Amino acid sequence: MSDYRIPFNKPTHLGHESEYIAESLSLSHISGDGAYSQKCHSYLEQHLGVARALLTTSCTHALEMSAFLLDIEPGDEVIVPSFTFVSSINAFVLRGAVPVFADIRPDTLNIDETQLSSLISARTRAIVLVHYAGVACEMDEIMAIARKNGIAVVEDNAHALFARYKGRYLGTFGELATQSFHETKNFTCGEGGALLINDHEMIDRAEIIREKGTNRSRFFRGQIDKYTWVDVGSSYLPSDLLAAHLWAQLELAEQVQARRRDIWEYYQLHLEEWAATHGVGLPTIPPHVEQAYHMYYLILPSLECRTALINHLKSRSILSVFHYLPLHLSDMGKQFEGKEGDCPVTEDIADRLLRLPFYHSLTRDEQDEVLAGLFAFEEWE
Repeated sequence: MSDYRIPFNKPTHLGHESEYIAESLSLSHISGDGAYSQKCHSYLEQHLGVARALLTTSCTHALEMSAFLLDIEPGDEVIVPSFTFVSSINAFVLRGAVPVFADIRPDTLNIDETQLSSLISARTRAIVLVHYAGVACEMDEIMAIARKNGIAVVEDNAHALFARYKGRYLGTFGELATQSFHETKNFTCGEGGALLINDHEMIDRAEIIREKGTNRSRFFRGQIDKYTWVDVGSSYLPSDLLAAHLWAQLELAEQVQARRRDIWEYYQLHLEEWAATHGVGLPTIPPHVEQAYHMYYLILPSLECRTALINHLKSRSILSVFHYLPLHLSDMGKQFEGKEGDCPVTEDIADRLLRLPFYHSLTRDEQDEVLAGLFAFEEWE
């Protein structure tokens, strides 16, 4: 239970989650790849148009599978934005990769595609991009650079399920993409994720890696009469109970997205004048993208101003948060020779970004309380 009257997040709950979990229990198949897992797989494949979708125990594990599938080896370089959650690169560092940190654009806060060519070396094996806040990276330029240099692209699509770039769903551009169904995401099963596979040649091996390095999936489909250990791998299958919870939300995806759009647009409508008056930045949504309405954030004039605003809202029992300290300046990042000044936009934004409460059940009255709290803030110096 939150200590705040208006918390930063409440997990989405639509009503059929418990019913579907109970049905899964009645089917006596609560391990991975049961009936509800298959429903989720089919939905993601058909709706997004990906070659294969596989539920995983987390987005982190989907990223780890990506590193396996790309045969990342010690010394290989992987380009990643410094402004992201640690999983985006840690999954590759686990395989011995060296992170190459890229700065972000000051508008969308996505990886700065104009830097990519200068960051590529003979050892670059992958570009891991993050569609921050559910707003697309500049995929035409990124994919052109990747193809020219023979480099794989992995889309960390944790924020951006059902978002589009020039009419095309995110998660369908790179060879691989990953999803998150953590409790803070638009669609959740508490902890969970998915690997989206766009390269048909990777599908069979992905199933093997996900099943502890065995060809067990082929056995269950009746394609072989016994299964055995054939490759590296681990256990990345979520329980079908989690898939049942997730299915209750995916089947109402349009309803969820419409509700989140309504919340996002209400913030935007009522904050534009206030933000312009006080020098506060609001999210930038380019005209050629359709966002996922994952979060609403502010860019405050300074770190001191952000700290004061967080405390001001706390005094009104409203929780707002910041996130993503620059990875290149973290303890691990410094071990990879990250230093101050490497990613100046990231360093600046990390000090000034503030996320407002944003969740499916946020009421209009609660949203008005958040807005009233912002309008009452006076510590701008």
